[in-house]
Amino acid sequence: MLRRQVGLVKAVDEVSFDLAEGETLGLVGESGCGKTTAGRSILRALKPTRGDVLFRASGGNGAPPAGPDWINLATLEDAALKPLRTQLQMIFQDPFSSLNPRMTVRDIVGEPLVIHRMANRKERDERVAEMLKKVGLNPEHRTRYPHAFSGGQRQRIGIARALIMNPKLVVCDEAVSALDVSVQAQVINLLGDLQQDLGLTYIFIAHDLSVVKHLCDRIAVMYAGRIVELAETQALFDRPSHPYTQALLSAVPDPDPDRPMNMAVQGEVADPGNLPPGCAFSPRCPHVFDRCRREIPAARKLPGGRHSACHLADEDGTPPAP
Repeated sequence: MLRRQVGLVKAVDEVSFDLAEGETLGLVGESGCGKTTAGRSILRALKPTRGDVLFRASGGNGAPPAGPDWINLATLEDAALKPLRTQLQMIFQDPFSSLNPRMTVRDIVGEPLVIHRMANRKERDERVAEMLKKVGLNPEHRTRYPHAFSGGQRQRIGIARALIMNPKLVVCDEAVSALDVSVQAQVINLLGDLQQDLGLTYIFIAHDLSVVKHLCDRIAVMYAGRIVELAETQALFDRPSHPYTQALLSAVPDPDPDRPMNMAVQGEVADPGNLPPGCAFSPRCPHVFDRCRREIPAARKLPGGRHSACHLADEDGTPPAP
């Protein structure tokens, strides 16, 4: 009786996208839209209730197997998943709570090597020193504890820990949102340089659209657990096809003081436990009509490789005018 189901919340629903090697995909949207849940599900920090997460693993580091074989991370057993952890890593949002205050920087960054038994103590120390140098920290400080570093330096330690295993895919979960603006720019440039040097693939979760525009090749916009638009970065900023994307872009401050702000979206974010029928954005959409309130729009492919989940784009093949 105490365990009966009284409601159902789909934190992530019908989310589907592909990610090319070496690409950076941005996931943006309001708080609670499912960005972090999607990222954690891909890494199997959370186990999806259904669906597939197909990953092409590389050989080495004990991972199976070399070649074009695809592995479904969503259904993989824990024992088979552990070797793949070397290729899937995460950079967390909070550089203060994500580091153990009782461990030195050497132990924090080198811990993945200990877990996977990949090097002896001398080799670990050398690799930690090398990685700290790559992220812009002094290797001589690896005997210090996290409290001796600033927020930006702590985030660099977190980046070093994520990259010490030479991963293929890194999920950056709001990796710069807790940092000062000047430090944000440094960390963003660092992530871009590391991607070029190490051949990394990023999923970059963020709120700040200016950050996403600078770093990402494509952007997926999420609302109420679904992707409502997916497009190349410049195309999305030049001509957003979904009304929610238009509203997000209209809220970005413009450097022109004479240009008025155009806040097109009204109302509150949809309650994931009590979504409206039809399109979840319909109560806030300025272009809403009857079909929106009855039918959930499917993602439609538009010219230029863009995908948009909007009935207006479905009806005449063109997005609604901003």
